[in-house]
Amino acid sequence: MTGFLVRALISAAGLWVASRLVPGFHIEGTVTLLLAAFLLGVANGFVRPLLFWLTLPLTIVTLGLFLFVLNAAMVGLVAALLEGFTISGFFSALFGSLIVSLTAWVASAFIGTRGQLEVLAVRREVV
Repeated sequence: MTGFLVRALISAAGLWVASRLVPGFHIEGTVTLLLAAFLLGVANGFVRPLLFWLTLPLTIVTLGLFLFVLNAAMVGLVAALLEGFTISGFFSALFGSLIVSLTAWVASAFIGTRGQLEVLAVRREVV
């Protein structure tokens, strides 16, 4: 459960950055931001795997590029469910989902599978 909450906060940070950088990608208020991050986690956990399997032939034909469209669709789904989250078009959803994905990817380098901060300590001995 802790891992899900940490990843939801990371998604919230990515959504916030996307709302600042991408034109047409707007989130109104902190509560909407946190709710959008939570719903994005749920959508990526339940809806995205189903859509992935249904669109697998298209993903193979496009050499995996269709996964970007699938990520944009998940962000669009969350925007359709929330009142204060608006996306003006497909490219806003696409670039917003890319920023959210990049933020999550960078943060995952520091967060373990249980949602705990992991630090690699290297000890060097001088000979």
